[in-house]
Amino acid sequence: MPRSSFSTGGPRIQQPSRALGMLLIGLVALWLAFAVSINWASAPDNLFLLLAGNNSRLLHGEVWRLLTAPLMHDPQGSQGVNHILSTVVGLFFLAPALESEWGTRRLLRFLAVASIFAYLVQWLLCMVLPSALTQRLVPAYWFGAIPALEAVAIAFALSMRNRSVLLFFVLPIGSRGLLLATIGMSVALIAAGAIGPSGAIAPFAGMLAGWWFGGSTPSPARRLWLKWRLQRLESEAISDRARRRALAKRRFEVLPGGRDQPGKQPLN
Repeated sequence: MPRSSFSTGGPRIQQPSRALGMLLIGLVALWLAFAVSINWASAPDNLFLLLAGNNSRLLHGEVWRLLTAPLMHDPQGSQGVNHILSTVVGLFFLAPALESEWGTRRLLRFLAVASIFAYLVQWLLCMVLPSALTQRLVPAYWFGAIPALEAVAIAFALSMRNRSVLLFFVLPIGSRGLLLATIGMSVALIAAGAIGPSGAIAPFAGMLAGWWFGGSTPSPARRLWLKWRLQRLESEAISDRARRRALAKRRFEVLPGGRDQPGKQPLN
């Protein structure tokens, strides 16, 4: 759990737990390793691309890409620095507040599920949408934790309606403003044709995951599962009562026998 916050009133910046902090450090360390090896050691980018998402390679069974793509961030140029910094800083500001409400285990599970869900939805939509459209919306290789960050922002806005955050470190913004800013920024990027490394579909799928898996406690997904589980238990209980009544009725049936059976002569 987060141990403390940096301020006592207004928008608060909470410290992440050790597990969340290690995750953020791990993302930076992984980015730094690829950035140094590719830019300064002349290492080929084949290993990086092997861990990034790719629609056609997933069709050939390389499903690990759904797991590794969220961990990869652009290792080259100023856009690469912006990519990793925006991800880590965004998670640092928003995720600890959710962690304080949910606990570390639920938050880490949420981040993993939201990341895989977002890229899985993007990949499935690329299979059914016209190729001319998907080529404009999704790069050949897609990667990054921006969809997870979008999921965290939506979950924060929906789960913590009375809280506010410091946008760009200085501007206090409430949950409704954060919700509108998150959606509006992604729409504006598509309108400008600025498709990031994650693609244009995955961030919106991440927002959907933020509502579906983290929009409340319990989440809409868990409420649906609990409802289905309750209906199943009720159905099993009804079936069990019906079996019990059938067994009880059968137990007290009068079976034909003795002198009433045909073909038998009475005894003298």
